[in-house]
Amino acid sequence: MITIQLRGHCLSTLLHHLHSLNSGPFSSFRVSLSSLPKVVTINSAQNANQENPVLLNYLINTLDFPKPKALAVSNRFPWVRSVEKPQLAVHFFKSIGFTDAQINSAVSNAPQILLADVEKTLKPKIQVLQELGITGSDLGRLMSTKTNILTRSLDKILKPSIDVLNKVLINGIHNGDWLRVLRRCDWVLHKSPHLRLIPNISYLESVGIVGTQLSALLKRQPYLFVVPESELKKLVSRVMDIGFSTDSRMLMHGLHTLGCISQESFSKKLLLFQSTGFSKNECMEMFRRAPALFRTSEEKLRLRLEFFLETVKLKKSTLVQYPTLLMFSMEDRVIPRYHVFQLIKSKKLLEKDPSFYYMMRLSEHLFLEKYISRFTENAEELLMAYKGHFLDVGEE
Repeated sequence: MITIQLRGHCLSTLLHHLHSLNSGPFSSFRVSLSSLPKVVTINSAQNANQENPVLLNYLINTLDFPKPKALAVSNRFPWVRSVEKPQLAVHFFKSIGFTDAQINSAVSNAPQILLADVEKTLKPKIQVLQELGITGSDLGRLMSTKTNILTRSLDKILKPSIDVLNKVLINGIHNGDWLRVLRRCDWVLHKSPHLRLIPNISYLESVGIVGTQLSALLKRQPYLFVVPESELKKLVSRVMDIGFSTDSRMLMHGLHTLGCISQESFSKKLLLFQSTGFSKNECMEMFRRAPALFRTSEEKLRLRLEFFLETVKLKKSTLVQYPTLLMFSMEDRVIPRYHVFQLIKSKKLLEKDPSFYYMMRLSEHLFLEKYISRFTENAEELLMAYKGHFLDVGEE
């Protein structure tokens, strides 16, 4: 049955045209004419008074909504004639520590929570999140942006999905993993786990990503657990084509990186490396050794390549073998250690010049021990060369 809503058209004219459809190719087209006057009346009444002054005033005066936003929200609920439920909802959120700003944000994202039953709907869902270790200010911050979690069915979506993901996260309740996951992607709690979560987890396990690796992938890139399975398989196929294997622990890291960046971004970074003299095979080798390198911005990669290749005069083969050198902070590690490296060379403190890439890879403690404190007569000067940039910043 098709219902036609009339806005400003002459009813008699429309009826005349509809009767003319009784013959010809549209003879099977039928319309419920008896419903037309009713629809016209309802629409006319709604159009005549689109504002809901009760809810509108509450949003403006209590939640400090600007009028345009308050109008947009209140117009969605024209039948509301009392603010009793909104008052109860707001009181509940405040009682568990939500700030006014967080409540405002939550209502903006999912206005329907204002009309939800506190005892039957809101409180049980909040309790489930609290049982996951998300409490206090963390809970308020999460719900201010991921409010749609509170609109999902407790028994059909939230609890079943949590049960599935708890088996992956292992000890997620006790170490903040659940907060980390939901901040990055609350979609893991948006649909029945049978639709995507369970199939995707099964597929990832089938290609060798199991146990702690599966848990790590969920914490780093939860979105991969809710993409269509066909997209996940294409992504895994791309990673395999680059040279990762199902028995390699690096497969998860490669999948994480390709899941984070677009194919266009990946291609641009490949071109950047090739423009500085690396072959495509060398680029792929660097990616296999340090997939996270390709999550670095193009600008940072360009600056680091220039420094290592042109200033330090490091061989390209060294960067291919140790691509993590390009991931260290230039300000806090690379440049300060390079200053020490230059000073040791200029003063000939060692019979053989130190290896810069070896200096770079040392922990802070070992670096200080091997290249600063051991040279007692020059320790102060070396320490100034190493920490001088911090002192300069402090003096400013």
